[in-house]
Amino acid sequence: MTPEVKERIESIIKKDKIVVFMKGSKLMPQCGFSNNVVQILGTLGVPFETVDVLSDYDIRQGIKEYSDWPTIPQVYINGEFVGGSDIMIELYQNGELQEMVEVALAS
Repeated sequence: MTPEVKERIESIIKKDKIVVFMKGSKLMPQCGFSNNVVQILGTLGVPFETVDVLSDYDIRQGIKEYSDWPTIPQVYINGEFVGGSDIMIELYQNGELQEMVEVALAS
């Protein structure tokens, strides 16, 4: 990953409290895993931004290196990598995600 791509990723992550790197957008998810994440965050009723990795190859590859996580979607809350679809489902089901989001939005 180039320093420019790393810088772009860091600025995207810092700009919003909750950011989802995904295939497609929150209005048009392009894969089931991305859709799962959008549905969970939508259920929580929290504001979040999405980055369509299908439209930007550098970001698509770079985010995998940045997080050291091989799959997409990837969720960042308050600048911290949380995980992908399976982790989001698990955190939502056990109530931890709601707490994480409340803390993030309160800060």
